[in-house]
Amino acid sequence: MTPKQIKASLRTLIPIKQPVFLWGAPGVGKSQVVAQVAEELGRELVDIRAVLLDPVDLRGLPSVGGDGTAHWCPPSFLPTEGEGILFLDELNAAPPLVQAACYQLVLDRKVGEYTLPDGWTVVAAGNRESDRAVTHRMPSALANRFVHLDFSVDANAWLEWADEKGLPEEIRAFIRFRPNLLHDFDPKKNEKAFPSPRSWEFAARIMASTPDPDVELSLLKGTVGPGAAAEFAGFSRMFRQLPDPDAVINHPSTANVPEEPATLYALCEALAKRAGDETAESIIVYASRLPSEFGVLLVRDAVKTHRGVVESPAFSRWATANSDVLL
Repeated sequence: MTPKQIKASLRTLIPIKQPVFLWGAPGVGKSQVVAQVAEELGRELVDIRAVLLDPVDLRGLPSVGGDGTAHWCPPSFLPTEGEGILFLDELNAAPPLVQAACYQLVLDRKVGEYTLPDGWTVVAAGNRESDRAVTHRMPSALANRFVHLDFSVDANAWLEWADEKGLPEEIRAFIRFRPNLLHDFDPKKNEKAFPSPRSWEFAARIMASTPDPDVELSLLKGTVGPGAAAEFAGFSRMFRQLPDPDAVINHPSTANVPEEPATLYALCEALAKRAGDETAESIIVYASRLPSEFGVLLVRDAVKTHRGVVESPAFSRWATANSDVLL
């Protein structure tokens, strides 16, 4: 399922308090999606790394009450009021005894003398056994207590998120050009660094910090792996030598149209971010000179940046002229 489908599913399951387990490869963004849904629903999020727990941690510690009998004091990280999501991350990486301690919490919403408040829902996540991450086989008794959703990577969804977060243009343009490198994980290779939505976010932070050119490539290799880093470095050099997007907007009828697909992807990314009432006419004039697939890409992204583009006279002319491509 794509991240959008996962989020839609969570928005259905969380209000009815149905426990759900998200399965996915390392670094695909499982925990981020849960956090986003919690924010959208206006619910508190308690993120517990199950792999760091001991079996007794969920139940708490015993104490002697005034009546002379022992009572269990639940841990402070378990919620006692309100509405929220209790997120058990890396649950299947936890030792079997810890997983067993989750049985009652997941199904009966209780652990010892602790009761999960009515407004809370249990969501768990973990890596697949095929990913060769540190995992323990989930007992069938626990697995049967969840709705299971498989998390897949979707480049378009990630690009929308990256745009909202303001990640560097050159990284977004590169992923448009090489969407297969958004997530390229082979558990058989046992690589320390590999491309994933998470590692590209790390790479974006590195690029935004303007690292020393002498170490930039090494930093990228240590973040997204040698192969992806080498490709991105080459793309980045090309990106930094693009025609000035402002010059293209000022002279859309005569500005040079690059022949290389990688250059066109990068230029479309840069132009679309400049979409506005004053630039809409120029952007669409230039889009009409591009190969059809790139013209559609540029106009579509420009509309995402500034919805007013569709109200310009140039858009109507362009849409009529490209109706066969748009259908």
